[in-house]
Amino acid sequence: MQIEPLDMANVLTTLVERQSKKYTDRAAIYRRNPGGEWIPYSWNELSAMVERAACALEILGIKEKERIAVFSQNDPDIIITDLAAFANRAVPVSIYATSSPQQVEYIVNDSGARMIFVGSEAQYLIAREVSAKSSCLTQIVTFCEIERQEGDTSTLTFPQFLKLGEAATQNCRDEVKRRTAAATPDDIATLLYTSGTTGDPKGAILPHSCFTAAIEMHHERLTSLSDADRSLCFLPLSHIFEKAWTFFCLDSGIKVYVNADTREIQNTLREVRPTCMCSVPRFWEKAYAAIQEKISHMKGISRWMCARALKIGRKRNLEYVRNGRRVPSWLETRYRFYDKNVFAKVRRVMGIENGNMFPTAGAPLSPAITEFFRTIGVPIVIGYGLSETTATVSCYPYVGYEIGTVGTVLPGIEVKIGAENEILVKGPTVMRGYFNKPEETAAAFTADGFFRTGDAGYFDEHGALILTERIKDLFKTSNGKYIAPQAIESRLGEDKYIEQVAVIGDNRKFVTAIIVPAVEAIKEYANRKKIQYRSLEELLKNNQVRDLISRRIETLQEGLASFEKIKKFTLLPKEFTMEAGELTNTLKIRRPVINRHYASEIEAMYA
Repeated sequence: MQIEPLDMANVLTTLVERQSKKYTDRAAIYRRNPGGEWIPYSWNELSAMVERAACALEILGIKEKERIAVFSQNDPDIIITDLAAFANRAVPVSIYATSSPQQVEYIVNDSGARMIFVGSEAQYLIAREVSAKSSCLTQIVTFCEIERQEGDTSTLTFPQFLKLGEAATQNCRDEVKRRTAAATPDDIATLLYTSGTTGDPKGAILPHSCFTAAIEMHHERLTSLSDADRSLCFLPLSHIFEKAWTFFCLDSGIKVYVNADTREIQNTLREVRPTCMCSVPRFWEKAYAAIQEKISHMKGISRWMCARALKIGRKRNLEYVRNGRRVPSWLETRYRFYDKNVFAKVRRVMGIENGNMFPTAGAPLSPAITEFFRTIGVPIVIGYGLSETTATVSCYPYVGYEIGTVGTVLPGIEVKIGAENEILVKGPTVMRGYFNKPEETAAAFTADGFFRTGDAGYFDEHGALILTERIKDLFKTSNGKYIAPQAIESRLGEDKYIEQVAVIGDNRKFVTAIIVPAVEAIKEYANRKKIQYRSLEELLKNNQVRDLISRRIETLQEGLASFEKIKKFTLLPKEFTMEAGELTNTLKIRRPVINRHYASEIEAMYA
C-alpha cells in the first residue's frame, strides 16, 4: 500500500501533546541517576519540561526555522530539546559526542547554529573554542554541571534553561503555541550530518514529512510492538537509526530507557531487560564470540546437550517458524525443553530474555551469526537504511525472512537496481537534499528522482534485498579481479580472536589485511599454550599466534574464490579509532586513512 506524507499535523510536533493526554502519569522515558537508579519521567512531566524548554528557546531569541546544535552523549535532555525545537518550528542539528573541534566547528558554521547544547565538560570546552571563532554561535547550554571558563557569562545549565522557560510570560507561551499550530509537513525536522568515509560531512535535510511517513510505515510493518514494550536507547541519538527508532517508540507508547555510557551496556541490559533495542552488528559479533568461547570449553553431557539444542532450535525456528509452517508437536515439545534448559539461560545472562524485536543495521552481519541468534530464540531483525532515507528502507518481515538478505522493502518505498547494481530509492522518507550543497544534491539523485545510495545489491527470487558492497569500497586487483572488502571483513568479524579488520588490495596482485586482534582472547590463548612474552607487540609477532590467526582466517574464508582470499596479514597492537580518523562516528572504516596510516605495514606485505 502506498503511504503518502499525512495531511494531519506533524507526528513529531504533536507527539507530546497527544501522548500526555493518552498516558498522563504513565512513564515515558527513564534516566539513570548517579546512584545507578532508573528514574522515570511520566508523559505529563515530559510535556511540562518540553513546554518550559520551548519557551526558553523563544526567550533566548530562537526563531522559526532557525538551527540549534546538539553535541552530547545520550541523555533524556536531548529528547526534550528536540521536541522543544519542533514546538518552535526550529531545527535541531545532531553532532556526534566524539566529534573533534574541527568537525563541530564545520557543522556549526555550515548549519548556522546560534545555540549549542552539550553533555560534558570536554564538549563544553570545544563549544567555547568554536564560539570564539564562529560568527553565528553565541549561546551554550550544558546538560551537565560544568566549571565555567573565566569570562563566560552566557552559558546556562539545563536546569537554568528550564527555569527560564518556567518563568515565561503569557505572550511567550502564546507565541510558542502559534508556532506549533503553524507547523507544516515541509518544515525541516532535523539536519543530520553524515559522518562520511571521505570528505566533509553533508547535512541531510529531513523534513517532518519524512518522519511522519517513516513512523506510519513502521506501524504497518512492526505489528508485534505495543505500549507494553520497553526499549533501551543504546546507539547515539545523533545516529538516524536510534533517533528515528526512539521517536517511533515514543509514538507507540513504548517506554524508553536512555543509556548514557556505551561501556556500561552489558550491565544496563541486565538492569533494564528490554524487549526491543536497535543495535549495530558489532554488538552481536561480540556476544556471539563470547558464547562460542563458552561452548568451546564445554565437555561431556553439557557439550552434547548444547549441540542437540542447537539442532532442534534451528529446525524449529528456521525451518518451521521462519516459513510460517505449523511446528509439529514432537518438535515443539523438544524445543521447549531445550529452550528452558539451554537457550533461556543464555538470553537471561545477556539480559534479553524478554526479546520481542532487536533491529540491527549499519553494516553487514554474518549470516552465520544471524542464524545462530535466531536459532536460540533471539529475534534479530536485519534491516537496511541510510541517514538520507530516514533510516529504514527494508527489514525482515515476521514470516518468510531470508537470512543473508536485509529483508523486504517497507510499504510506500520504491527501490530499483541501477547502473553498477546500485540500489536506488524513492519515497516519502527520502531527504530533500543536502544543506547548502546544491551540486552534491543534484549528484545524489537520478534524473527520475531516485536517491543514489552508493550501495550495490540485488533482489533475490523471494523479493528480499541483498547487499553486496559499498560501490566506492569495491576495488580491483592488478589481475583485474573485483573484491568486495566488507563481505570478507564481515566473515572475519565472527571470530573471537579478531576485533577489527581492514581488507587491502586495490591495484595489488593479491588481497591482504590489517587485523586488530581481540587482545584478551589472544592473551588467554598465550597462557594456555605457555607462550612467553614481554609486550603485546612481541606476542603478536609470535609464530604460534600468527599460525592461530592464519588458521582462523583460512576457515572463515571457505567458499571464497582463490583471488578473494587474504594471502598475508599484519597484526596491529592498537585499535582503529574515531579520534585518529580511522573510523567514522558510525564505526565504519575510513579506508583512505587506514591506507595512509599503515602505508609501511601494507608495503611490507607486498615486498
